[in-house]
Amino acid sequence: MDTRSGQMAPVAGSSTTPWTDRPRRWAKTAWTPAWLAKRPRPLRIAIRTVAIILLTLFAIWLILFITKGRFLKGPFERFATSQLERQVDIGGDFQLYFAPFNVKFYAEDIRIANPSWAREKQFFMAKTVDTRVATLPLIFGNRILRFADLDGARVALEWDSGNRRNSWTFGDPNRPPEPLELPRIQRAAITQSGLSYRDPKLRLFADIDIDTIRASGTRINDDIRFSGRGTMHTQPFTLSGGLSSPNETIVGGKNDLTLHAVGLGNTLDVSGTLPGPTELEGADLKLQSRGGNLSRLFDFLGVAIPDTRRYRVTSALTYEDEVWKLTGIKGMFGDSDLAGSLAVSQPKGRVYLKADLTTRSLNIIDAGPFVGYDPQRLDKMGTGGTVETVGGRPRVLPDAPLRVEALRRFDVDLRYRATRVRAKSFPISNVDLTLALKNGLMELKPFNFVVAGGTVKSDVAIDARPAMVRTEYDIRLSPTRLDTLLAGFGAEQSGTTGTVSGRMKMVGFGDSVHQSLATSNGRIAFVLPQGTFWTRNVQLAELDFGTFVQKMFQDKLKKPVEINCGVIAFTVRGGVAAADPILIDTKKNVMIGRGGFSFRNEAIDLAVRADGKTFSLFSGQSPVGVGGYFAAPKIDPVSDELAGRAGAALGLGLLAGPAALVIPFVDAGDAKAAQCGPILAGATAQAQRTSKGKPRDDVGKGTTAKSEDGKQSGDEGKKQRKKFLGIF
Repeated sequence: MDTRSGQMAPVAGSSTTPWTDRPRRWAKTAWTPAWLAKRPRPLRIAIRTVAIILLTLFAIWLILFITKGRFLKGPFERFATSQLERQVDIGGDFQLYFAPFNVKFYAEDIRIANPSWAREKQFFMAKTVDTRVATLPLIFGNRILRFADLDGARVALEWDSGNRRNSWTFGDPNRPPEPLELPRIQRAAITQSGLSYRDPKLRLFADIDIDTIRASGTRINDDIRFSGRGTMHTQPFTLSGGLSSPNETIVGGKNDLTLHAVGLGNTLDVSGTLPGPTELEGADLKLQSRGGNLSRLFDFLGVAIPDTRRYRVTSALTYEDEVWKLTGIKGMFGDSDLAGSLAVSQPKGRVYLKADLTTRSLNIIDAGPFVGYDPQRLDKMGTGGTVETVGGRPRVLPDAPLRVEALRRFDVDLRYRATRVRAKSFPISNVDLTLALKNGLMELKPFNFVVAGGTVKSDVAIDARPAMVRTEYDIRLSPTRLDTLLAGFGAEQSGTTGTVSGRMKMVGFGDSVHQSLATSNGRIAFVLPQGTFWTRNVQLAELDFGTFVQKMFQDKLKKPVEINCGVIAFTVRGGVAAADPILIDTKKNVMIGRGGFSFRNEAIDLAVRADGKTFSLFSGQSPVGVGGYFAAPKIDPVSDELAGRAGAALGLGLLAGPAALVIPFVDAGDAKAAQCGPILAGATAQAQRTSKGKPRDDVGKGTTAKSEDGKQSGDEGKKQRKKFLGIF
């Protein structure tokens, strides 16, 4: 013993520590296992930290399990109210705990308020909600409900009147509306519940009741039955169906879905399987639809497509990567077939359609509703349904307005092809259309088809973004044989070698085909290069009455007209097209046209005459009039001028004898041949020249002397040098 300190001295050779150091070292090692004591100090700290966290979590789990988390009712209401920025109240029992690993949530008399603008006060209310939420997916932001049992639940889904806000977008009331996203539910039971949907702008209102028939005995599924009713554009519709939900005796079972809906003249049937009641990914469904107008079906998506005639389609329906896919589409619209695929998605909350559709044989009548013709009139009247009487005048240009507001709400990428088009007047084939709609700008580029062996290439842009819809037309016709193009109008192949090419480039304003053309400005031109033309009808092609008479007596009616060059062009201002010029140079005559037509009232007021290049003893030298309307044109080869000449001839015959009868019909043959360069370039009247290079003074200058109502339009009428048929 150390006499100075009074402590026992250590035995020599012993490693025993002093008693004063033993308590501190023992405290460090008493709770540390040997395997941990040998680890580096940072690792020991980390392991102890994890152990403390696990013990804490276990303690929380144990407390929640024992108390069922009922003490969290108040904090939960406050937290949910703050996060949703909606009042959340729970009037009855409340439970929130782990059982054992999934989160169990149970609430009685739960209510979640709607925003103040909504018609219904409560967005969600239920007598009881009993769910199991998968814990690990929830940590990573995925809401997967292993089970959901709702009793007496009601959900009110609403849009405001301007479609700027909806009731299921929580948080800041000024934030942009979000698409409706349901949690994934693997198994569900819903009793005496339902939902309502209101969209004032789309005029869609629906109420759906939901109830579950519980599994019993040998049954292994709970059947969730639903039925509903509502209106769309004031038209009623009904729906019904069922969804089987595997009960607890099944693991990984599928949910069989059946849906039958009738409304707006359409019938829709969907059948197949879903991975879960609200799990759409991996859906394997079949869709069948039929009705009077396919566009009414798309109205439910808030998508405006052109009207169609009666249709029926079938397709496979799947959901993958947030895209609904309709594949293997087969069906008919009107008398035309339809096949292809369609995908519907909602990137950034905006509906997007991507389609690839084909038609083997397209009836031209079935294309009518695409440009605004009434499909019901077409069904009743055929092609006659394209003509309506407006203000006592026939109208053929469709005036059905575009659904401008709807066009601004969705986007489209469409490829459509039709191999053959059944049309009486023109042989059309190989239609190839690419349509893109982006933020209200619709572009048909290209829109091509073959007509009579020639190709029509079109670029059409319809801009619905400004207050007034703006449409640009650029339509080009490649060289096309006249014998094929005009075969339905009497042209003969054996005597016709001529061709025609042309272009229409205009810009108009308005939300219908009629309005855009009625306000359009631009130019239309058709060019005829050298060739021959012959018809089976009387030879008024050259419009020379004397030539016709001579050919008739000499049995030369079948001799074709020999064309050197020609242009039929119009300058369009404010929807009124004026000849600028009509000039056709043939072997024997120079044909000149004056007048024009109006897209406003669809009236035609044209006069065409021929001046002979050689002396003709019996020449009518009289204009042939083309009048009437687009839907009912009239040709008048015997004009007032010809009648006046006949009267003068009769008077001269009485005064000077029979020989004087021919004097009014004599043509000196002094017509000035045309220079073909400006003609083939489609130049305006001011650029036209005689064969000697001098400016022509006998062609129209691109102005008209009559307005839409047929009255003289002031100074323009006074500027005209000649008058044909009261036009100029």
